[in-house]
Amino acid sequence: MKEYRRKQLLERVNREAATIGASIPETIEVQGEPIDLREFVFEIKRRETVPPGERERVERAKRNLRRERIERLDRIEAGQVSYETGAELADAIIGIDRALDALESLEPADVEAEAERQDAVDTKRWMNFLKQALGREDASSSRTRF
Repeated sequence: MKEYRRKQLLERVNREAATIGASIPETIEVQGEPIDLREFVFEIKRRETVPPGERERVERAKRNLRRERIERLDRIEAGQVSYETGAELADAIIGIDRALDALESLEPADVEAEAERQDAVDTKRWMNFLKQALGREDASSSRTRF
């Protein structure tokens, strides 16, 4: 493959908006095993949250997809494949990125605990603001005791 073609493929894969309009591949081979990627992603996305029992499965899938993405990108970077093969690899990488984006956007399993934690942080921030605004931030520490 010519250098400028290799660079075009790499730019296409690394483009920030590469996944816009891209579809998740129906199947993809990860470490020699065919995976029904689209079905897996849609199955997980159908739920509002990922149950704790499924969380490990999703994390393992994301790790495997990231590893597969790196391996395919390395093949393009090495330039030892034809342009046609490189284009197929680039398409697959963009599909993997699309799947990873979908899996990364899943909400945490314990939404209520996260909301409570955020409320506590917001309350503390608000109380600190009020103390500072009312000039009572260090009132107890600045008093002199006799």
